[in-house]
Amino acid sequence: MKKFLLLPALLLGFAGASAQFPSADEEMDFHKLSGNLRAYPYVEETPPAQTPALSGYEPFHLEHYGRHGSRWLIGGNDYLTPVKNLEKAEKAGKLTPLGRETLNALRSIEEASHGRLGELSDKGALQHQAIGRRMAMNYPQLFSDSSFVDAKATVVIRCILSMLNGLQGIREVAPEVATRSDASYADMYFMNYDDKPAWKIKDLAEETVLEEYRAKHKLNGDYLSRLVTDVQFARDSVEPGLMPYLYWVLANTQGHSGQPWLLDKVFSADEAREAWRYDNGMWTLHCIDTPITQRRMPYTQRMLLKNIIESTDTAINSTRPSVNLRYGHDGILINFLTLIEVDDLGKEFASIEEAEAAGLRSYDLIPMAGNIQLVFYRNATGDVLVKGLLNEKEVRLPGEPVSGPYYRWSDLRDYYLKKIAAYF
Repeated sequence: MKKFLLLPALLLGFAGASAQFPSADEEMDFHKLSGNLRAYPYVEETPPAQTPALSGYEPFHLEHYGRHGSRWLIGGNDYLTPVKNLEKAEKAGKLTPLGRETLNALRSIEEASHGRLGELSDKGALQHQAIGRRMAMNYPQLFSDSSFVDAKATVVIRCILSMLNGLQGIREVAPEVATRSDASYADMYFMNYDDKPAWKIKDLAEETVLEEYRAKHKLNGDYLSRLVTDVQFARDSVEPGLMPYLYWVLANTQGHSGQPWLLDKVFSADEAREAWRYDNGMWTLHCIDTPITQRRMPYTQRMLLKNIIESTDTAINSTRPSVNLRYGHDGILINFLTLIEVDDLGKEFASIEEAEAAGLRSYDLIPMAGNIQLVFYRNATGDVLVKGLLNEKEVRLPGEPVSGPYYRWSDLRDYYLKKIAAYF
């Protein structure tokens, strides 16, 4: 394996590096501090306004990779564990009123989860419908009766349903657009690439570096006093195994209609921040360019980047406007973001803490229905520009922009191909 050749001129300092971690507003936002369980923020709300296209340029192509929408938790024990633990206090007659309210909610949620583990929620469907509608409204040139939309999903039902709901949203705005949808193992090599050597390296790092990090961010147990009248009993009989399941079940209720929101009653802001950091450390190690994981993790998504480049080459040589949609998973999306250096998150980091201080936050990068959109523009002379949108907000890409968020695609294409070739 060749060493990756750093291009210092293209790796700019991250703008948020000096920001308080998290900011005062963020540390009070329990929905954000739900991490990758955060419900997509732009369903009822409107995303930030986009910078107008440069004079003479029109959109002709769009490449997309999106995470499935809000879902049920994947494992049955995720729901059952906090119920069983709090029932110990119930049997001993030691639950507070909030403890009884929380246990009743947990029982109801656990019962509702039967047969639904890992499936798309009702709100997850709405999230992708909203994203699809906005795509069609923002870029009518790409969703006309002369355009073609090719949608793919991984072979997981929540991703397939996310794809179908995204297409539904598009058709609500552009009913005449031609679409094709598919979910096949034949496409998994770029939709959900399984880089086993890299995952093995990451797993080893988790046993050491991540465990050391997590030891610094374990909750001190104060939240138990809000649920159980006898804190010593709680620590001896309830707490073992309760966390992090309790936190994630309560955090995930934001992704469902009709489930109660108790997270900010059970946990303080400080506790929520620590619970989030406990998980965010895992996502950080999963994706960053760091010697800790032999600088391998961003490159796990090289096949996705190659597919996007090849698909864009085809679009450039066509006169037909086109859109390529892909519906997959958070672990793919976040590594793709570091690979293409969105907002300079592809720079080399020495530690989890350094990357977090630079702005790597799971709730901003991979909420439910999180997505990256690369929108391509062309002028009459055939010059191609590209703009990146992360969760429908404009982002920086490597190199110097032509203007605002618009970059010359030929430069980026060459940079990305050389980056991959230099490493592998």
